Amino acid sequence: QVQLVESGGGLVQAGGSLRLSCAASGRTFSSYNMGWFRQVPGKEREFVAAISRSDTSANYADSVKGRFTISRDNAKNTVYLQMNSLKPEDTAVYYCAVDLYGTNWDEWGQGTQVTVSS
Repeated sequence: QVQLVESGGGLVQAGGSLRLSCAASGRTFSSYNMGWFRQVPGKEREFVAAISRSDTSANYADSVKGRFTISRDNAKNTVYLQMNSLKPEDTAVYYCAVDLYGTNWDEWGQGTQVTVSS
């Protein structure tokens, strides 16, 4: 089992930047694909970005392409989400997730709130 703890959320003006971090427990972090999702009250959780365990590929939701960058530091057991050119519609609770077996998102963090003011 892997435990995930997100940090870095906050309040920012439109056009600003934030960097989210997700620290994972366990010694085999480098074996797992990692992802970021977000959720607004009353809506389903949506995919934001994911990065492969080997750090060789990443993919993004169309709504964040060119603005957000996912990265990982396997030595620190941490995955990051750099968010630039933030928009009010990016306001959500952001969750980190781990894909343990290459099939589903198995474990989730507690979430961190991101609020973008106009």
